[in-house]
Amino acid sequence: MSNNKSVKKIIKAKIKANKELTADEKMREKIKYEIAEELGLTDKVKSEGWGGLSSVETGRIGGIMAKRKKKNTK
Repeated sequence: MSNNKSVKKIIKAKIKANKELTADEKMREKIKYEIAEELGLTDKVKSEGWGGLSSVETGRIGGIMAKRKKKNTK
C-alpha cells in the first residue's frame, strides 16, 4: 500500500473514532475543504459526504492538492 493511501486510511479512521488528528493531518483536511469550497462542492460534501462526490470531482480536488503540495515544498 502506498504511503498516500495509508495516510488517507489513518485520517478516515481517526475522524470516525473522534480521535485527535496530527498537525499534518489537520492541514491536509483543511486544504481539502478549502479546495472543495473553491470548486463549489461544499454543500454537496455537507449533504452527501466525501463519498457522494464523483470520481471527476475527487480527482480534481486531489490534483489541486498535489499541485499545492508540490508548490509548497519548493
